[in-house]
Amino acid sequence: MKRTFSVLAILLIVMAGCAQRKIVAPTEQQPSSSMRQSSERNANNSTPENVTEQKPAKITSEELPSGGKELPTKLQDVLFDFDSYELRGDAKPILGSLSKYLMKNGSEKVLITGNCDERGTSEYNLALGDRRAKAAKDYLLSLGVQASRITTLSYGKEKQVCSEHKESCWAKNRRDHFVLLKH
Repeated sequence: MKRTFSVLAILLIVMAGCAQRKIVAPTEQQPSSSMRQSSERNANNSTPENVTEQKPAKITSEELPSGGKELPTKLQDVLFDFDSYELRGDAKPILGSLSKYLMKNGSEKVLITGNCDERGTSEYNLALGDRRAKAAKDYLLSLGVQASRITTLSYGKEKQVCSEHKESCWAKNRRDHFVLLKH
């Protein structure tokens, strides 16, 4: 009887150790395990693909906030490091130019779209794209642009400008894209 109880206790402990574990969302500082696994899979993928770089994706009219009209401009994208939403040093002059432009053109607004590379889950990349767009918005606000003139939107990994599976291409997709709107 005592032996049966001991065997049952050990069996319960072993089964509890094998129970399905709950997945916890990654912190902002560390890449998720799914991103690391995806990176490893892409690095190990030896099948060559004949893919060329694409032009930046256009925003469709149904994606524009409150029926605004996209203005033709050549605004430079702000790029980000892997798994980061911290503005780099090269982003601040770009955002400074944008803020000066917006201050001179009071009827125009800006849509900031946050984008990510293909690695990681859709949910993770949507959240990271949102944080990237908000980082640019916060910087524009610190330069005096009114919050009512800035809208943010995250596309995650859905609007790629380069579709090759290599770091030089992924670096181009980790970006904030700016669309000027006239109301």
